[in-house]
Amino acid sequence: MQRKNRYYKRSRITEAKFRAIVRCFALDLTAKTPISGVVEIDESYFGPWRVKGKRGRGAYGKTIVFGILKRNDRVYTEIVPNCTRATLRKAITCKLGTQAIIHSDGMSAYDGLVDMGYAQHYRVYHGKNEFAFGERHINGIESFWSYAKRRLAKFNGLHKHTFYLHLKETEFRFNHRCGNMYLEL
Repeated sequence: MQRKNRYYKRSRITEAKFRAIVRCFALDLTAKTPISGVVEIDESYFGPWRVKGKRGRGAYGKTIVFGILKRNDRVYTEIVPNCTRATLRKAITCKLGTQAIIHSDGMSAYDGLVDMGYAQHYRVYHGKNEFAFGERHINGIESFWSYAKRRLAKFNGLHKHTFYLHLKETEFRFNHRCGNMYLEL
């Protein structure tokens, strides 16, 4: 059997297992415990700069991305179909442990997180011109959104079917920005 993948050549596992590991990495399946500690959650819209006819949260043609950032650590992103309470709660409960201290904006979809069993939930209300109040802010995840949008703008547009891969690459680069990227790869 001729091996086509040069990275597989020296591994001691079968090609099927190698491909399964790569598939799990691409799907972002981990064996880690749920995220705890101080986290920031937020959603962002990716897509064309301007879409005629619609504005705001329901802008047509935009891809909605939900993000979780553990302060001074890593970010996790997930493409979601909408920003309803049920959708965002599902994403939150899949990744966060109940001991997490959550910081978010004032969006109503985040109502009731303490009632679900989370330790604490702090908000900033952008609509009231509040962006930071001591330790209560979401500047870290907003920093990631800025980084991701600047990085993806370099490509002058992406196909929808490859956006997920570009987003996950951006997440990987952000998470390993302080280390040696060459050694990581």
